[in-house]
Amino acid sequence: MTVNLAFIGFGGVGQALVKILMEKRGSLISEHDLDTRIVAVSDVMKGSVYDPNGLDPQVLLDTVETWNHVEKYPESPTTIKGWDSFKTIKESNADVIVEVAFTNVTTGQPAIDHCRTAFEYGKSVVTTNKGPVALAYKELAALAKDKQRFWGFEGTVMSGTPALRLPFTTLAGNEISEIKGILNGTTNFMLTEMEKGLEYEEALKLAQTKGYAEADPTSDVEGYDARYKTVILANVVLDYPLTSEDVVCSGMTSITREMLLEAIKQKKRWRLVSRLKSNNGTVDASVGLELLDENDPLATVSGALNAIVYECDLSGSILLTGAGAGLKETGFSLLIDLIHYQKERKLLNI
Repeated sequence: MTVNLAFIGFGGVGQALVKILMEKRGSLISEHDLDTRIVAVSDVMKGSVYDPNGLDPQVLLDTVETWNHVEKYPESPTTIKGWDSFKTIKESNADVIVEVAFTNVTTGQPAIDHCRTAFEYGKSVVTTNKGPVALAYKELAALAKDKQRFWGFEGTVMSGTPALRLPFTTLAGNEISEIKGILNGTTNFMLTEMEKGLEYEEALKLAQTKGYAEADPTSDVEGYDARYKTVILANVVLDYPLTSEDVVCSGMTSITREMLLEAIKQKKRWRLVSRLKSNNGTVDASVGLELLDENDPLATVSGALNAIVYECDLSGSILLTGAGAGLKETGFSLLIDLIHYQKERKLLNI
């Protein structure tokens, strides 16, 4: 059965997923029984278009590339334009909402309301937005379960590197006592460039030039981005109701080139580490600079890579490393969720 998709937000990540679905269409059908059809796009800047019979993905991409607006998509007798995101969620014939809208990182909106509305109207959701998982996980997970809908959010931690799914699949049966990781590629890139001799401001400018850091890098360098991901790991993997206020958080703005070079002389490395540790029924959480021995697995992670370590009672220490950002990688994280949605459709009776 074909899976109808509605994109809420259609920036680089959404477009990357469309390209992946086009490129991999044959193997997705033959290997995963996943045949997708895009029926709607609604973007606050690029407009909206809906066709219950499906939109041509290449024409959709070409339209955005040419006009930066989906309402230039060719008309047909069944085409509807001008719907906002909520009307698209409620009234389209989508099975799955691909929620990749621009979202306020402090409030989690409008992504939280997008997810809530989708579940209430019988739609499943895949998203890369951290806000709904970091700020409203228990509520939305319960609502999805009650409505028997699928909720996928693999890309909210480490992008296309499956940091969230690994504990529930390959590591199933283990008790995880501690999670630690480098969860922000921007700051790790800056630290490793400073180890090569750059000053802080030079490293930041280079990160911005390469597209790793935003014009306003506060969320990265103050540790806020890593804090949200730490909260997600606590709620999802450790099943512990942590909030961002519970995480002791400090960024990397106090670090200097001299501190980094001195650490190297001492066979150590400074890294911005997210850490969760189970402690007598509670979970202690922190994000901050740590001075690691050079043989620590996190000390060897360089550049914009992310890494996470799961301390398990049966399998021991498990290290997972990979890209924590990138359009194709983040698009792939949505594909991971769509494949698992397809696997669970019969269980969910969707």
